[in-house]
Amino acid sequence: MPMPQVPFDDRGLAYGDGIFETVLMRAGKPVLWPYHYARLARGCARLNIPLPSHEQLQEAWQDKPTSELEVLKLILTRGSGGRGYALPDVVAPRLLSRRTPFVVAPERWQQGVSVRICQLRLGYQPLLAGIKHLNRLENVLARQEWQDSAIAEGLLADADGNVIEATSMNVFWQQAGELFTPCLARCGVAGTLRAALLDQGVVRETTLPLNALSNVERLWVGNSVQGIWPVSVLINESGSVLQSWPQATHDPLQTIGHRLLGYLSSPSQAGT
Repeated sequence: MPMPQVPFDDRGLAYGDGIFETVLMRAGKPVLWPYHYARLARGCARLNIPLPSHEQLQEAWQDKPTSELEVLKLILTRGSGGRGYALPDVVAPRLLSRRTPFVVAPERWQQGVSVRICQLRLGYQPLLAGIKHLNRLENVLARQEWQDSAIAEGLLADADGNVIEATSMNVFWQQAGELFTPCLARCGVAGTLRAALLDQGVVRETTLPLNALSNVERLWVGNSVQGIWPVSVLINESGSVLQSWPQATHDPLQTIGHRLLGYLSSPSQAGT
């Protein structure tokens, strides 16, 4: 199927005026779809963009799947028109979608990953906090801070020095035997796997200052596509190792998270 062309005056292209969702597809069915839909609806309400109907959204995955696992990306812009930043008199949202085959990285589930602390600090904008809007320049700039393929992710803090998220994942940690994730009231993306874990009471929201990061008992990054990656090595902004954690034989966060996604942690069963 040919890709649709985005016109020059599309507001998503010009201003980042829109939202998107990245959804794991298993055997042609969207995983955690109620959470994705809820976040999409919140984004539309915040930006005042009409929410597509269920039928319009479902058309994005009606084609026969090309593999057991796929990633569906939905992009919704406000459409075209308006003078400068002013809204068009009639809003006609533009919905784009693409599905691509996906292969998991079970070695990262089993062996853990190295992450680094990014120098960039996230700005505060509570109106945009939590939603997945199209302007991701902070994340793009943060991802430019390293080129070493051995580093899987970068951790982002806010202007007060509190850990918020990774460049494309949420952050989780264990302290005193309890599991936590950062509060995202002022900035950051509220992931759908994170939302499901919060709903089930697996994790709780709290604050984690950067200077306390190396003292946590365990640390993870995760999202609804890649699953949960335990962090084995933490690297500071200058490139030095700040902390390392041995990999445990039992990982309760990964077990519950992967059950929600339909993953098993065994490499031989990773696609099931």
